Amino acid sequence: MDLNEIVEDVRAAMRSELGQGAVADYIPALARVPIERFGIAVTTVDGATYASGDAEEAFSIQSISKVFTLTLALNKIGDDLWKRVGKEPSGSAFNSIVQLENEAGIPRNPFINAGAIVVSDVLLDPMSGAQAIARIERFAGSLANSHAVGIDDEVARSEAETGFRNVSLANFMKGYGNIKNAVTDTLDVYFHQCAIAMSCRELARAGLFLASGGYDPVSGEPVVSAERARRINALMLSCGHYDASGDFGFRVGLPGKSGVGGGILAIAPGKASIAVWSPGLNSNGNSLVGSLALERFARATGWSIF
Repeated sequence: MDLNEIVEDVRAAMRSELGQGAVADYIPALARVPIERFGIAVTTVDGATYASGDAEEAFSIQSISKVFTLTLALNKIGDDLWKRVGKEPSGSAFNSIVQLENEAGIPRNPFINAGAIVVSDVLLDPMSGAQAIARIERFAGSLANSHAVGIDDEVARSEAETGFRNVSLANFMKGYGNIKNAVTDTLDVYFHQCAIAMSCRELARAGLFLASGGYDPVSGEPVVSAERARRINALMLSCGHYDASGDFGFRVGLPGKSGVGGGILAIAPGKASIAVWSPGLNSNGNSLVGSLALERFARATGWSIF
């Protein structure tokens, strides 16, 4: 299999699709991102990377960061996390408040906004907000093996200035006792984690531990246990694309996590980590062209897990 040829074929096939969808204009800093951008990078478990398009350009990974904060939270408190966050698909929009009232302030899963806010709350205690943010930033950079990974302060400010629904979610869960720290502190951690910027090349490298049973196959360093890596992949498959997770699983057949910055991280267990980026989103808040690219890539490689 010639992965370089497949990656170039995917990029060429996507040229006619660019410009579709809509950028996340409700976050002012993301509204200015050119919709025609497209990048793809594949890092295999032997450490080789194949990249094309705008794969070296950093973008806001947004909710893809929830994969990394979930990993940190599981390493911190283990299965106690599941007392505060569920493991089921939501079937609702990523910022929905409806289910929280019916389910006593327990979010359905750690990848919807409410669940990720609880995960941020877990990481905050007993650190200061600045310490928790720095911990997340260092962790993402170490996984990507890059000193260039960092938080885009402009995006973080945009998140804080416009994240009224997230403020509502956090306060609602605080009312049920599922947010332990000050709401403003927890939200500050959440808004900053979503503002992490990476390139496709860095993101593909950062996800590699999930393709290799929880350890970094290049450095040999453990990140999580093999069991937790399987669980994270399972949650990515069932919940990683919000209320379109079933459709993504049906068409692509790989664990994946999207972000409204237009990125998607996908995992082919035992084989590779794949990152795509195209800022135009579909009605579910997932990259329209990125999803098409991964569908074509999975078909060409035969890497669907089904």
